[in-house]
Amino acid sequence: MFSVIIVPDGCRGLDEQYRLEPGHTLRFGRTAPTGSGLALSHPSVACAAGEITATGAFWILTNFSSDQTYLVENPEGAGEHIRVAPGRADAPVPFEFARVRLCAGDSGAGCGFDVLAPRHDYLASADSLVAGSRSRVQRAAALRPGAAHGDVAHGEGNRYEERTEGPSESRTEDPAEGGTGDPAEDRTQDWGFDPFPRPYPLDHSCHYFLVLAALCEAPLRGDAAAPVPDVVELTERLRPAWPDASPAAVAWNIDYLRLKLRLRAPDAAESVREALVRFALRFDLVQEAHLAVLDGGLAHAGAGRESRAGAAGAY
Repeated sequence: MFSVIIVPDGCRGLDEQYRLEPGHTLRFGRTAPTGSGLALSHPSVACAAGEITATGAFWILTNFSSDQTYLVENPEGAGEHIRVAPGRADAPVPFEFARVRLCAGDSGAGCGFDVLAPRHDYLASADSLVAGSRSRVQRAAALRPGAAHGDVAHGEGNRYEERTEGPSESRTEDPAEGGTGDPAEDRTQDWGFDPFPRPYPLDHSCHYFLVLAALCEAPLRGDAAAPVPDVVELTERLRPAWPDASPAAVAWNIDYLRLKLRLRAPDAAESVREALVRFALRFDLVQEAHLAVLDGGLAHAGAGRESRAGAAGAY
């Protein structure tokens, strides 16, 4: 599968694009090899300017120049970019869409190109990655410092050493056979073990998530220029899923979201609502598939429990 697509300036079709599979490399410059490299006509571009290597779901950039810094911009970000210093090798680029600029202060044709990285790789569920058919004790041992493949490592200074069992320290019989089970496993039952904690945990069954989804609805449906709805507009939009919503309750949930997501005070020209939308879309906290909650109601009967903490009734 092609993981990186390079689109030169003035490209008129697929046959003028360069498609790289993982591990493949494309060199670029003013005198790049015909048929095996990207030739750029701008006089400020070095004869051998650099190379791009496809690496799975991302790509790396090497700068052959001794005095030019290359700029890689994210067109979807608000000025997000990285700089690749002269002589830098294998600089990883995390952007799915990127514009590579080779000539400082010049944005004319021929001094850059676009790079697309459309490949998306996803992990299996956390439980299948960490647990599988193993017990809690084996999962915990595998994730301890110094452990590998479920075996507890030995070594000086490692307090997770394997313990040799004597005759009187043998394991308890299996609970299914009438025993009490492994005491160590019993001690782990209250750990609340989560190997993949989320930095911004949001409960999709709570009212605050309804409010956040309504705030982000317009840009997620493709209308990026639409103004962010105010509290009254949000209240009306939330009626199908939250019949007893009130402006006061919506405003309370907006303030709660600001605290929950640890947002800084917005700039004078930006409201809290606008800051929430920008933050949520930037980190994919709300996606288009989530907008179904606006018409389908909350997911669970106990919804809103978190957003109602410390607030009354409809909050």
